[in-house]
Amino acid sequence: MMGCKLETIAKRSDFLAANNGIRVARPGFVLLVNPLARPDGLRRFGVTVTKRIGNAVARNRMKRRLRALARELLPVQGIAGADHVLIGRENGIERDFGLLRQELEAALARAAAGKGDPPRKPGLKGKPRGRGK
Repeated sequence: MMGCKLETIAKRSDFLAANNGIRVARPGFVLLVNPLARPDGLRRFGVTVTKRIGNAVARNRMKRRLRALARELLPVQGIAGADHVLIGRENGIERDFGLLRQELEAALARAAAGKGDPPRKPGLKGKPRGRGK
């Protein structure tokens, strides 16, 4: 494997900062790229999957799949000096791994060209969900 070293994002503030960067949505995941994150050229990545995706087993499986993709593709095709965040979507759990790889390659190419999807409309996130007893 050639390319540069890859590190993981640990702080919540770095995940939130990536949300202000380039967003590329795909059926299996959403890629967030914060190109201004690291002046030293180091590439970092983080993976997150919400509880809406399923139980802990399903979420952990999704996270393992996204981490494997990130470790494979980001050292070569990732944006130098950027933070990359992969957010798992419901379709990603059952999606073919080869198809996810192709989608990530296309998403990284779009992000590198600066062609992100439009930001989410205000009011979609943070909507309270009913907590039945």
